Amino acid sequence: MAQWFAAKERAGSALVFFRMGDFYELFFDDAEAASDALGLALTHRGEHQGVPIPMCGVPHHACEAYLARLIRRGFRVAICEQTETPEQAKARKAATLRREVVRVITPGTATEEALLDAARPAWLLALAEGGAAWLDVSTGAFHTASGEDPASLVARLRPAEILAADGRDDATPAVVPKDPARRVAEAFGVATLDGFGQFTPAELAAAAMALDYVRAMGNGQLPRLSPPLAEGGRGVMLLDAATRRSLEILESPQDGPTLLAALDRTLTGPGARELAARLAAPLDDLAAIRARHDHVALLLTERERCDAIRAALKGAPDMARALARLSLDRFAPRDLGALRDGLARAASLTQAARGSILPAPVPLPELAAELARALAEELPARLEDGGTVGAGYDGQLDALRRLRDDARGAIAAMQMELAQGWGVAALKIRHHQQLGFLAEVPAAAGEKLLRAAPPGLAEEMRPIHRQSMANAHRFTCAALATLDRRLSEAGEEAQRREKTVVQHLRRLVLEAGEAVAAAARVTAELDVLAAAAELAREGQWCRPEMTERPDFTVVAGRHPVVEKALREARGPAFVPNGSDLSPGRRLTLLTGPNMAGKSTFLRQNALFAVMAQAGLFLPAEAARIGLVDRLFSRVGAADDLAGGRSTFMVEMSETAAILNLAGPRSLVVLDEVGRGTATWDGLAIATAVLEALHDRIRCRTLFATHFHELTVLAHRLPELRLARMEVREWRGEVVFRHSVGEGAAEKSWGIHVAKLAGVPAPVLRRAAEVLAALEARAAAGEDPLAAELPLFAPPPRLPSAHPALEALRALDPDSLSPREAQEALYHLRGLADGTEGQ
Repeated sequence: MAQWFAAKERAGSALVFFRMGDFYELFFDDAEAASDALGLALTHRGEHQGVPIPMCGVPHHACEAYLARLIRRGFRVAICEQTETPEQAKARKAATLRREVVRVITPGTATEEALLDAARPAWLLALAEGGAAWLDVSTGAFHTASGEDPASLVARLRPAEILAADGRDDATPAVVPKDPARRVAEAFGVATLDGFGQFTPAELAAAAMALDYVRAMGNGQLPRLSPPLAEGGRGVMLLDAATRRSLEILESPQDGPTLLAALDRTLTGPGARELAARLAAPLDDLAAIRARHDHVALLLTERERCDAIRAALKGAPDMARALARLSLDRFAPRDLGALRDGLARAASLTQAARGSILPAPVPLPELAAELARALAEELPARLEDGGTVGAGYDGQLDALRRLRDDARGAIAAMQMELAQGWGVAALKIRHHQQLGFLAEVPAAAGEKLLRAAPPGLAEEMRPIHRQSMANAHRFTCAALATLDRRLSEAGEEAQRREKTVVQHLRRLVLEAGEAVAAAARVTAELDVLAAAAELAREGQWCRPEMTERPDFTVVAGRHPVVEKALREARGPAFVPNGSDLSPGRRLTLLTGPNMAGKSTFLRQNALFAVMAQAGLFLPAEAARIGLVDRLFSRVGAADDLAGGRSTFMVEMSETAAILNLAGPRSLVVLDEVGRGTATWDGLAIATAVLEALHDRIRCRTLFATHFHELTVLAHRLPELRLARMEVREWRGEVVFRHSVGEGAAEKSWGIHVAKLAGVPAPVLRRAAEVLAALEARAAAGEDPLAAELPLFAPPPRLPSAHPALEALRALDPDSLSPREAQEALYHLRGLADGTEGQ
């Protein structure tokens, strides 16, 4: 327990997995927390200050499954291992084995496959004042940025863990080290960082924080990391946190469908991570975007090449994460197997990409051949299980294995050799529990051996008496004792030799680490490109024409997420819509009812900008997209109760960010500005925002509203165009056509939407009455709200002598045919409306 208390002091708030033989055991509060989180039985071991010590435990060979559950629940876990053997403890005359915390596992420092999501990076994000750095221990990626909004960065990266020195509630506390530039340089074994690029002091502070944290959690050990890449938001489209939430690019607040899920046709975990990264940070560089489109177009045209690449990718392992585990010496045999198989797949990809503009992995034939020759075809889960190295690769290992696996043959050979040398044909080698292997001979032959050894025997073959029985004698000799020792040690020696060979293979891989990492990156990139081509082929998507001009024209575009959901539900076909925000008409004011598809249309066009600049094709007949430097989307209402902000306050905060940050190359999508306050206040705010976007900011904008009064602005804002969601009335019902037409909507059909939502009929009738009164006053040029409305007036009743009532009383429903009943209904309706005589 003294060891446990020392480990707990080192681990701090982390749960201590304390190694006790074949189990990791937890004590005190750690045991109670783990018992509750994992559903383990809570027991007790010994006492502390007279009180039983709570305890629970998990088998060490199955600990990863338990660790994964704890890490997902937000726990940090310190691994306290036995760091010596019983023999070593005995040699230093210690009563207990030495134990030490060898690492602390946190969400941002985990490397085990069971603790990671194959399709999602495990970013550790460090935030310093004015700077940020993020690294992925599981792949070695390392980036820095300065001046980027932390909330936007968190929304973009979706980090597994956040470090901060500013006391953020959702972050792990961290300290900025002294002389951060030196700390970062030391981590990469260089004297200066000039060869890696230019970094601000804030970036270096964040990078040093991240490196120190990873080193501390790894007990002083750092993984293989790529040199830091100073990003700073350059070369990518900027999206703030509100826009990412609104567009549901990678995540949906209600766990609904996302853009990533709708577009993902990748075949590997690294490919899925690369696709997510491209959607999270679309490019803002025309040449790089066009290069990606060129690659997709090639694979779309050359079907056989695309199929060959996807065939090579299917089932391909995650080389980047296997390499990271090897660099930390936390690997399993299957990680070496992943690199063997991954390099073979990379060679196939190189062949498939040959003669084209596609990126291709640099072949590593020597390393691939060495791993293929060295490793067994079927690899064990643990190195201790044996069988990692294949037969024929290492002669010494083969000999030890033969000795270990063919003990019977070795004993038979020794028995024949002793029988011939001692001249006793009846000699048998038997095993004694305490004495080991002994040569047993009949009593008469034993007596001769006791008197004198046969002449000419080698020294190691001379018999040594060990035991006499009534009818037999037992002997040993130096050769038999050596065989006994070799047989008992063969298994351990084979295991040690195999570990030596495996470490040799590990060194070979790490020496080629940069080339292996590059092959892994290109493999992931080819996965994304081939998946994009497959997606475009399936949906007959178009290549967007990318320009530097502020164009934005889409012909017959379709929302990729909604279309996929309709197709999977076997629902109606998606209704395509075009949009045009080109110079001269760069601001569209969209009116029309809810439920008609306004939000879908708004988000669809915003997502087209993301997809096009991520290098993907678009679900449309044609598109021309001018580069978007910043994308803003405010669609849908949300509050921030924890932060003390109402829905309207959130709306105004997001609108303020747009007005302060948007520029001429931005794309802005706004829905229902001003609807969260009083009518005239909201209309005034919406008018001012619309004018600012048109006159001052001059950006491409889609602006949806229910304020029909705004449509008059089209007369004095020359680049404002009116559009409406098409609606048709048929037999007293409203049909939403989900198509966009030119001009302003006549009305909002809100009462009809309320009917669809199940609002009771009396309320709907009363709402229609009030609406008619308001519209009549407005048409007469009066203030609709100047006179008091009879809000609680009973619904009007037909007079008792009304022709419709008399005709209704005269009907005999039981005698009417279906056709006669229908005619009677039309007749009654005409009487009630006064359009038909009795």
